[in-house]
Formats: sequence, structure tokens, C-alpha cells
Amino acid sequence: MRMRLVISALIGLIAGVLCWAVLARNHQEAGDFRWAIRAAQSLLLRENPYNTPMQRYPVPAAFFALPFVRLPMETAGGLFFGLSSAVLAFGLTSTGYTRLFIFLAFPYWSSLITAQWPPLVMASAFFPLLIVTVLAKPQNALPVVTTHLKKSGVVATVILLGVSLLILPSWPRLWIHQTGYYQHFVPFYVFPGPVLLLVLARRKDPDAAFLFLTALLPQRWFYDAFVLWLIPKTRQEILATAFLSWVPALLRWYHMPTNVELGQWTVLWFYLPMLFVILLRLPSEQELAVGKTGQEELRPGAIG
Repeated sequence: MRMRLVISALIGLIAGVLCWAVLARNHQEAGDFRWAIRAAQSLLLRENPYNTPMQRYPVPAAFFALPFVRLPMETAGGLFFGLSSAVLAFGLTSTGYTRLFIFLAFPYWSSLITAQWPPLVMASAFFPLLIVTVLAKPQNALPVVTTHLKKSGVVATVILLGVSLLILPSWPRLWIHQTGYYQHFVPFYVFPGPVLLLVLARRKDPDAAFLFLTALLPQRWFYDAFVLWLIPKTRQEILATAFLSWVPALLRWYHMPTNVELGQWTVLWFYLPMLFVILLRLPSEQELAVGKTGQEELRPGAIG
């Protein structure tokens, strides 16, 4: 336990400092996290957080930002991302240290340079109370939440949703209106996205449902795909998918993709490798048991 804490804290410290440095150098304030901070500031001033079309986060995202509202923006962004990375690292090490290799994947570093939410969303796979992230980043968190449901997480989510409605009852309507400004693509509908239907051949593998659900939800940039690295479990799976994930980074260096190209690169270099990981994976003993009895329901485990 002590070693896990030390390693997780070290990863969080390095990630937080790097994120802060990039945000400060590029004058990005708190990166993507600044919208949660601004929403929190608006609520504290009893103002409408949706007075700008740039605000596209649900009101519950503001609750995550409350501890950071008095900090300089760059510091807040770096601290948020560092803590998220540390919590994710602690969850990943519950069964060993192999899964820490997921931090080598390009989408993680794409998240780092703009202080994005995927590391915290992924941590909800290990810590049920973090399922509340579905209220802040639903397009990323829904696949994680639906495949890692725990009663404590559901209760916490309902409570947080209730509090947000008490504070601003009209926020769901206002937020839905704002989503019209959200530029996105849906992996499944971008060629060769329909190939992902092949994953249904391994539908008894929980990761198959997770991959398929993720492909059906809107995404904006490469960082949104980082949640897919909950799928690979062995060192070979993680390193192979992480290595391939850097191809879009090299392509991006020479050419800024259109929205369609962005979707195609994401499917080709993130989703298809994960599809092959699942298809080539040997069935687990638990999966075989389900196939024989048809009675047991598979659910990924969680800590807490």
C-alpha cells in the first residue's frame, strides 16, 4: 500500500507540474478545466453560468472546481490534472504495476496539455464514488459508469444531481441548448467505424460492451479516447496499443485534420487496435463459465 501511494503521488506530481508548465507557457489559463472553474465562480456569484456559448459543461462540473476557484488558473489546471492522474494510478496498481504503462498512450498526453477530464473519468472504474463524474463529462463517463455500476456511486450521483437542481433548476435545459455548439464526431459513424460491430462476437467479454458503447458517443479530440486504455490488461496489449496511438500525433505534426479525418484517425489508431485486443484475447475462465451456464452476469470489479 505504501509503495502504491508513493508511486501514485509521484505520477501525480510529475503530471501536475508538466500540465501547469504547458498551460502557463501557452497562456491557456486552466485549459479545459477553466470552464468548470468559471461555472463555479458564476454559481458563487449567483449568476447564470451559461451566459456564454463557450460554456458547454453541465452544472455539476462546477462542484469539482469549487476547491480551485481561488487559485491562479494555471495552478488550478495543473493541480486538477495531477490529482486526477494520481487517483487513476492508485486504482491501476490495485492488481500490480503493469497497467501504469497506459500513461504512455498519446491520448493521455493530449489530455495533459489542456487539463482534460479523462484520467478522472477512468478512475471511476476503480472508485465507485467517482461515478459522479458522469454528471460532469457524460460523453466520456457513460461507458465507464454503465460497465462499473456500484450502489454507492449511484447514490452519490443522485445526491449530486439533486443538489445541482436545487441550485439552478433550469440548468439541464440551458446545457442542452449549449450542446448545439459542440463540434464532435461519433466513432461508429466514421468509416471504418462500422467494423467495430465485430466486437459483438465477444459480447460475453465486458470490455466488448465498453468499446461498443464508447464508439457510439460523441467525441471532440484525441484525448477523449484515453478511456479506451481501460481495455488492455497485459503488458503486451498496453504497449502495442500505446505505440500505435502515437501515429495520429505524427500525422497531426504535418497536417491539421478535418473533423472527418480526426474521426478516421481515432478509429484507425485507437479503436481498431482495441478491437483486435478483445478479439485475440483468450476467453477467461469466468467468461467460459458464463458461456456454459448462461446465468452469471459479468461485471468488472471495482475498489471501494
